[in-house]
Amino acid sequence: MELKRVVVTGLGALTPIGNTVAAFWQGLSTGVSGASLITRFDPEPYKCKIACEVKGFETSDFFDRKEGRTLDLFTQYGLVAADEAIADAGWTDDNIDRSRVGVIWGSGMGGVRSFQDEAMEFQRGGCVPRFSPFLIPRTITDICAGYISIRHGLQGPNYATTAACATSGVAIADAFNTIRLGKADAIIAGGSEAAVIEMGIGGFGVMRALSTRNDDPQTASRPFDRDRDGFVLGEGAAALVLEEYEHAKARGAKIYAELTGYGLTADAHHITAPHPDGRGAAMAMRLAVEESEMSLNDVDHINTHGTSTPMGDIAESTGIANLFGPHAKDIAINSTKSMTGHMLGAAGAAEAVATVLALYNGLVPPTINHFTDDPALPELDYSFGKEAKQRNIHFALSNAFGFGGHNVTLAFRKM
Repeated sequence: MELKRVVVTGLGALTPIGNTVAAFWQGLSTGVSGASLITRFDPEPYKCKIACEVKGFETSDFFDRKEGRTLDLFTQYGLVAADEAIADAGWTDDNIDRSRVGVIWGSGMGGVRSFQDEAMEFQRGGCVPRFSPFLIPRTITDICAGYISIRHGLQGPNYATTAACATSGVAIADAFNTIRLGKADAIIAGGSEAAVIEMGIGGFGVMRALSTRNDDPQTASRPFDRDRDGFVLGEGAAALVLEEYEHAKARGAKIYAELTGYGLTADAHHITAPHPDGRGAAMAMRLAVEESEMSLNDVDHINTHGTSTPMGDIAESTGIANLFGPHAKDIAINSTKSMTGHMLGAAGAAEAVATVLALYNGLVPPTINHFTDDPALPELDYSFGKEAKQRNIHFALSNAFGFGGHNVTLAFRKM
């Protein structure tokens, strides 16, 4: 069977540095930090008091009062990002068959905000078992995919992925497979997360995964810097419309880039720590390049997982250096998490959007907050600075890794 080609025809984003794709790209291009002191709750009891929150988002701007009450914030974020991507793709009843369009959506923690609120309310209620009838629909991780399909009448494949911080990258890989096998004309793929809550800060904090640079939030996320001390928790959503190439061409769609391959691997090493030499990450990148029928020397740009954790940054950089050899120094590497923080299950999709835009615009966003070189890292072009750099990118990779040893790499080619 001849496999179909898959292209990107729509983008959506709701992030700590911009609530639309245009604003997100502007923030990335100019090195804006989304980190600040937490406003969602009183962070004083916690060692980490900072996060990358979505700013200026009002539920009432997008949903009526009744609908807003039934939706956890992660679902609200997902619906808004998906709406933008679908509008960007220019779909109408005349140019798509909604029975041939699906949704594959991911979240690492789902409706954890609603879960926390209900648990605290139950505790306050004593022995009376009182729960909201919306508890389960708010919390289950697949509910956002369901709401997107209902909102837009999409009757194709519909489900959720969960692979920790690799989640939405896996969703995009699954969507790619579904389309190239001819089982759908298009898929909305992405992820959303809203875990800037007491449980999120407390849970990651007790693992010592979070930065505690509370006196200087905007520079706290320091990927590849010697003094990095953990990631800054982020939130938001991102969506990509993936479409079969001939279908997109026939309806005259704008095409951002082609998704040409992916790699999925496991470190098989530790529940939270990456393999020290980045073996699983390197395997994922190699598989993505091979499936794209490209060579390692064709890679111009890698949007790294780049979390700002001491072990993670070393492992990923080492994997890149080992895999690409001398060519590694010619690859423009960056970490958008230096600006957005770590959006957990939404990170893979947000960084895929950033990678596609880097290809489309010929610009590599910077890795901000670099102050001191780390002698433990290989010498690579980490794109340190405060502004995007012009570069003619033809072929790029986007990495997303997660607790449990999950690794996914997506490969995109310029059209």
